[in-house]
Amino acid sequence: MNKTAQIGVALIGYGSAGRIFHAPLIHFCDGLNLQTIVTSKIHPEVKTLYPQVDVTPSFEAVLQDETIQLVVIATPNQTHFELAQQALLANKHVVVDKPFTVTAAEARALIALAKKKNRMLSVFHNRRWDSDFLTLKNVIESGAIDPLTEVEMHFDRFRNYRKPNAWKESAVPGSGILYDLGSHLIDQALQLFGTPAKLFCTLAIQRPDAEVEDNFELILMYEKLKVTLKASMLVNAPLPKYIAHGLNGSFVKQGSDVQEAALSVGQTNFYHAAWGEEPDDNQATLYLLENDRTITYEVPLEKGDYTQFYAGIFTAIQTTVEPPVTAIEALQVIELIELSKKSAESGCVVEV
Repeated sequence: MNKTAQIGVALIGYGSAGRIFHAPLIHFCDGLNLQTIVTSKIHPEVKTLYPQVDVTPSFEAVLQDETIQLVVIATPNQTHFELAQQALLANKHVVVDKPFTVTAAEARALIALAKKKNRMLSVFHNRRWDSDFLTLKNVIESGAIDPLTEVEMHFDRFRNYRKPNAWKESAVPGSGILYDLGSHLIDQALQLFGTPAKLFCTLAIQRPDAEVEDNFELILMYEKLKVTLKASMLVNAPLPKYIAHGLNGSFVKQGSDVQEAALSVGQTNFYHAAWGEEPDDNQATLYLLENDRTITYEVPLEKGDYTQFYAGIFTAIQTTVEPPVTAIEALQVIELIELSKKSAESGCVVEV
């Protein structure tokens, strides 16, 4: 690919987040030049996929390299704050993989430092560009079932055992399903409905060998709307991804965005017209009351497109435009995670 303006990028971490999402998306983005990958492990495929990239275990070398303007942090959650802080102090722009930080206090400190250094700071909430979420967003914005009364949003998986050596499932700060999958759902809910007035959360450890919670249910309470966010590692059935009810009908979305599955097996044909299209058997359906009868309508599925994130990052660095995900928005996710944990511990409804 021909690059226009060159912004040197260092990717810190080459685990699942760095390998599946960040590296291919950065490499594809016109204007971003993936120069360095920092990893302590040997990944032979890196030089095949990205022959121009320097692979090093030294984060310090990245901080001292003046040709690197953007540092992308795709490391375990408990390291996000320290690494982002060091990068900002070295006058780098920073993207942090979700969740932003482990605590809201850490997030606020990074936001203040980025402002002081006049550096861009963003968080990779890529699920804003999921096809199923974009379809739900369009239906809600259309007002077809207004006024909304209840929305249920799922992010379910099935693995009935703890993944060996996975930090996300180990008893360390920032681990567990609320930080992992919950951060996606909370960000989506905030994008659609804004800040709730109150919330109530339950956390559970359901698998016999699990060390941290692998199930949560979070109820966000608005003035006249109830939004339920649910995630579990023990759902082995094709439940709807999104359900929305309103005075004039209901909406149900079956099936999920396909981009993660494609990226996981090395598909990176972002330029192809079919990228981000869901299969025909995924369905989005409206059930509307018309003349005392329920009429069913199939809703066109939107295309997902994760490339929009780094395209927006490039524009934000080159101009005064805000990044596609602001650090303040990502802070709000962490604040709600903290309040959710407080609610789960107390068994009480918590005011936001």
